[in-house]
Amino acid sequence: MCEIFGFSSSKEEELNDYLREFYSHCDEHPHGWGLAILDPDKYSVFKEPVKARSSIMLGNILLNPIVSKNALAHIRLGTIGDKDFYNCHPFVKKDNAGRRWTLIHNGTVFDCLDLCKYSTMEEGETDSERILLAIVDLINNFESFKGEPLTLKERFDIVADLIEFMAYANKLNLIIYDGEQMYVHVNYRNSLCYLKTENGIFISTQALDDKDWKDVPLNTLFSFLNGELLFEAKPHSFEYIETEEQLRFIENFANSLNTDDEEYVW
Repeated sequence: MCEIFGFSSSKEEELNDYLREFYSHCDEHPHGWGLAILDPDKYSVFKEPVKARSSIMLGNILLNPIVSKNALAHIRLGTIGDKDFYNCHPFVKKDNAGRRWTLIHNGTVFDCLDLCKYSTMEEGETDSERILLAIVDLINNFESFKGEPLTLKERFDIVADLIEFMAYANKLNLIIYDGEQMYVHVNYRNSLCYLKTENGIFISTQALDDKDWKDVPLNTLFSFLNGELLFEAKPHSFEYIETEEQLRFIENFANSLNTDDEEYVW
């Protein structure tokens, strides 16, 4: 499927070494790359539907120090949606209060009829973008009903309930940033880990160096603010167990996408 990377910290840190290692896994995830710098004063999203090592843009970005307190990165192995710019992660959507939500996803939604209505609203074709649209829609509805801005905890609880609802029979390895807190969820065993540092936390599909990376606890939504744990939801019971039929679907779809990108070494 895909690989995801997140960083939350109380202090700015240069991320180039971690990102280079992360993007070096692109041979198995050749259908696109993305990078989001999330700090409000320099918020930016870069993405392309090419293999990371084939991207001159990404090579040029990595030539300069990438310094941030909050960041996301993604490499895509497509399972739903063509190899196209609008299907690359991260996905971004503003809510009615002006908060900018940014999402990356490793997984596939096989069964969730409630997401189908968002297929006519998204820019691309992916289940991942529909997850983001559903989250923002729900936040807007709750905020409209309340008549005032939702608190950090209220937003967290809404996202936790929605993810638990969607997790049944679906792989939902997610990192989401709402402009303040970073949400992390995994329901597929041994597929997301974290490294706690003095000032923050790194989250990645695979360990990115030889330090003490640990598995993110399964079936539990967490949120982090300035690199520290803010909220932890009650664990749900919907661990994703991949079936042979789903694996064949994923492999067949991924193999159908063009991967003939010219190699560029940075």
